[in-house]
Amino acid sequence: MMNAPFPNAQRMHYEGAASSSTGHRTMINEAIILPKISADDQVAQRDVEEESNANATNMVLWRGNLVAEKEAMALRHVFDDMQDHFGHQRADPRVRFNANLVRPSRDGMWFGDLDFTYNINGEHCNLGYIGMDVCVDLCPKLVHKHGQLRLKNYGKSWVYVYLPQLTLDKFKSYVKTGTGWDVSNEGTVYDPNRNLVAIEAMLHHQTGQPKPSFWAVKDKDAHGDNMSFSRIGTVQEVNEHPHQQRVHRGVGIFSVSMEVEGSPNFKPTPRAGDEANLCFTLVSVRTWGVTDCVAPIVHAPNKWY
Repeated sequence: MMNAPFPNAQRMHYEGAASSSTGHRTMINEAIILPKISADDQVAQRDVEEESNANATNMVLWRGNLVAEKEAMALRHVFDDMQDHFGHQRADPRVRFNANLVRPSRDGMWFGDLDFTYNINGEHCNLGYIGMDVCVDLCPKLVHKHGQLRLKNYGKSWVYVYLPQLTLDKFKSYVKTGTGWDVSNEGTVYDPNRNLVAIEAMLHHQTGQPKPSFWAVKDKDAHGDNMSFSRIGTVQEVNEHPHQQRVHRGVGIFSVSMEVEGSPNFKPTPRAGDEANLCFTLVSVRTWGVTDCVAPIVHAPNKWY
């Protein structure tokens, strides 16, 4: 078992993350699609979908989900073509971040979903999902000496995803530009030795919620537009197989919600010194293999739960 990479880090747990709502956004269910689909098949499917829905009122099918035409364009852009996502040595994504804080709680916390406006060949398309180059940690975790799970419900309701600090900083800068809010470090663990950040990514797991899909590359020697993926199950299902309990590198697609402290009667606005907490929910993974270059967290780096 590898050692934990964050021995000196403080773990900052976002307690409200598990209950964050996706609000108005479309709940995409990738399980509707056929288990295997190549890049050529994706193009053919698009043509059939668009032709069969030409007479509909701006509604088209995307992987069995009936969505608005512009939303389908954005879904293909992000999920199928994996464009405009954040990553190391990638061009800056052509996307604008937006947020509308609603639903104040009794203690004055306000919540909202981040929406993303993509510029796709001059068309501005809104979507509730964003992609990032990440490593997804499905490694087993240690338990307490009393036998209780230390990382409660790991692999079922949440997982760690690892990414470079520079990638997260770039993401935070987009939040600042689009919403005016600075972003706190809640829900993250920083490893100064490797300049990596671990994010606690939530997973939909309750009845009625589409669980996050896990897709593996079909040809590991393929590159760029020649890459195609096979859906091998949900993240929770893949996590049950011992041979898959590794750190997987690839692209994670997330929905992101925001929490800001305020008061029940007054909607908070960005001010100097105020910060928003972000909650990332992993909705899909595209992986092109496992890596031994990132040591997984194997126990809680701070006292919690």
